[in-house]
Amino acid sequence: MSSASELGDKGFRNKVCQRPRQPFPHSLPAILMRAREAVMARVRPTLRTYEVTEPQWRVLRTLSSINEVEVTRLAEMVFLLPSSLSRILRDLSERGLIQRRSSEQDLRRGLVSISDAGMALIEAASPDAARVNAEIERLYGAERMAQLRRLLTELEEALGPGQPEA
Repeated sequence: MSSASELGDKGFRNKVCQRPRQPFPHSLPAILMRAREAVMARVRPTLRTYEVTEPQWRVLRTLSSINEVEVTRLAEMVFLLPSSLSRILRDLSERGLIQRRSSEQDLRRGLVSISDAGMALIEAASPDAARVNAEIERLYGAERMAQLRRLLTELEEALGPGQPEA
């Protein structure tokens, strides 16, 4: 195949664009992003009420269902890069919503758990979050929502794990 410099800009562009492709708005990534934004537009007001960001909420919700976890494992669980999670944990720690400590076996490994104040925030926000979820389910349909969850889980299983965003 000829290189881009051999084809010139126009030749390269024509060569690349010959393959039929779906317009981006109809692509799976675009549809998934729009669907996520439609859901999050309904969730964000509740998060603002409790003065937490979306990533902070993911961290707190995850920690509320487990005892204690290593920081690197938590990053995987909440789909965040360790550097981003580090800032989030610092902010949550300063607010008294989480507790951090070093592993007794390896002082380089950090462990994190939710604090009583963090659990209180989760418990206070849970009825509002449940109302938002119920409204989404009412609008979309409980059966269709269950089917969507199942299909998305199957898609994830078929493709394998992704990587956190930068």
